[in-house]
Amino acid sequence: MSANPASKSQPVSALPPLSGKPMRQVGSTGPLVLLPNRCTGCRTCELACAFAHSEDGNLGLSRIRIHPAGPDRYVQVTCLQCVNAACVQVCPTQALVRNADTGAVCHDENRCVGCGLCETACPFGHMHFAVEMRKPVKCDLCGGRPACAMFCPHEALEWR
Repeated sequence: MSANPASKSQPVSALPPLSGKPMRQVGSTGPLVLLPNRCTGCRTCELACAFAHSEDGNLGLSRIRIHPAGPDRYVQVTCLQCVNAACVQVCPTQALVRNADTGAVCHDENRCVGCGLCETACPFGHMHFAVEMRKPVKCDLCGGRPACAMFCPHEALEWR
């Protein structure tokens, strides 16, 4: 597959454009880059994420979702690890904290009361809340080795 010239452009810090420009996580210290122009909607990233978050032999919930954006167009939706993350600011128990090593905003289950304010506060709609488990399900960058990027067959997600 030849490199798309748009993938060489400067990442933007908004919702993924359909123009093919790469999107670096907003204000992130972690270098996960979303390239929607390369996404084919195969959902391998979702499966890799679910495997990476497996517990006791059961698949975990995927922290990335693929959404159709038109005919043969898809957008990867995952936590953007915002610098001034609204989810962190609104959490009444400080259950969302930034991991100093990866830059990911991580969820501390021991502090979470399951109020769901984090999901409501996310301006991008990228914070997902598992109602049945009463906890947020968000990207933690797999501890610095995002499975979604490692297993994407189309290089639509890159860990730089």
